[in-house]
Amino acid sequence: MTTAPSSAPDTVEPEPKNGFDRFFEITRRRSTVGTEVRGGVVTFVTMAYIVILNPIILSSGVDVDGDSLSFVAVAAATALTAGVMTILFGLVTRLPFAFAAGLGINSFLAVSVVGQVTWSEAMGLVVINGLIIVLLAATGLRRMIFDAVPIQLKLAITVGIGLFIAFIGFVDAGFVTSTGASSPPVGLGVDGSVSTIPTLVFVITLLLTGILVARKVKGCILIGLVSGTVLAVVIEAIWNIGPKFADDGVNPGGWGLSVPELPATLVSIPDLSLLGQVSFGSFERIGVLAALMLVFTLVFTNFFDAMGTMTGLSKEAGLANEKGDFPRIKSALIVEGVGAVAGGLTSSSSSTVFIESGAGIGEGARTGFANVVTGALFLVAMFFTPLVSIVPSEVAAAALVIVGALMMSQIRFIDFSEFSVLLPVFLTVTVMPLTYSIANGIGAGFVSWVVVRSLSGKAKQISPLLWIVAAGFLLYFARGPIEALLQG
Repeated sequence: MTTAPSSAPDTVEPEPKNGFDRFFEITRRRSTVGTEVRGGVVTFVTMAYIVILNPIILSSGVDVDGDSLSFVAVAAATALTAGVMTILFGLVTRLPFAFAAGLGINSFLAVSVVGQVTWSEAMGLVVINGLIIVLLAATGLRRMIFDAVPIQLKLAITVGIGLFIAFIGFVDAGFVTSTGASSPPVGLGVDGSVSTIPTLVFVITLLLTGILVARKVKGCILIGLVSGTVLAVVIEAIWNIGPKFADDGVNPGGWGLSVPELPATLVSIPDLSLLGQVSFGSFERIGVLAALMLVFTLVFTNFFDAMGTMTGLSKEAGLANEKGDFPRIKSALIVEGVGAVAGGLTSSSSSTVFIESGAGIGEGARTGFANVVTGALFLVAMFFTPLVSIVPSEVAAAALVIVGALMMSQIRFIDFSEFSVLLPVFLTVTVMPLTYSIANGIGAGFVSWVVVRSLSGKAKQISPLLWIVAAGFLLYFARGPIEALLQG
């Protein structure tokens, strides 16, 4: 495994080998082309599930007119948008942060938004959300907010995202499941036991990958993913376990999102019929105030999810300085907003930085060339959607838990000697996984930091912008009652 480079400058700057090397700063960041390719492949393999999961989420939502999105069309649009935005981000920022449809926003669209508007109108709101984010980034306001966040909270965001990633992995693998009771709300496996073969495959893949990481084997995460997938394919061929959710009911012992079996056909023509299906008629349909409240929720979720993710990934990659800043931050924030616009225009939901990029970073990716590799694989995936589905979510989940453990290590840099620091950090770290939202964790941290620190005699140390953002989060947390009042 490649060790993250120090953020401190070296006394001797390594010379780039050629123009390609100079552009992506591969040698400068102590990486190699082979490492970047490997990291890009690992990121894609870890993220590939989004080509299946995003259509599942979006196509399940029925809009106000009774229409739903085509599963096949959403899959193609998801892969296309992820590929284009990942490559664009890599070329503009030279950072190894891959893009795909954000899971928080797509669920919000399918569950909450389309009950009030049509799908095309919902995607129009996503486009507006993206344009606002681009404007905030281009004017420097988004960077100012980023700079106003104290380093302790930036580190806490990294740690919280690590726990969030790990929790996602545990849930995807069936290692942690809902009990259906108020207490305890979650439990181990099925009735407190690891009793399904897919979850056992997760455990085996996790331990194997963990051993490889501990022994610092190059390509450890990729080796773990490939090995786990091969094991899953063999097991499925022998026992024919099948999917967890089928037309004839639920199979508790089945595979989660995809069954690891060789598809009958490898190539399919992508359906791009959803491109450009955007309308801005929601303001007329539900009223300006109600539509603006939906946009406000989208902006806050998009804005702070992405900020938190990029903070955590840059820290994990060793690309952040002592203040938590990373190279070409303004460009990164602008392109992230463009991803929201692109996701709306393709009806695939807002495309944003994906926390699973940490898997590629854990494999050694340090430059935007890894993004080019990941993005190219997503574009190819448009034509090979059946092949992408071979990797079961249980195997990909093992990589997420490994990455979560690696990101957890950043907690050692936080000084907990003051309780006014400890409490906001604790809330940031715990609220993220427990509420399944990066934005919620950031909001809890910001609000508690402002309140506790200011009433502890440290108000002068708090940036005025942080006060404004904390007030905005109070509105964000109260958006349900506010929306009810507006609709009433």
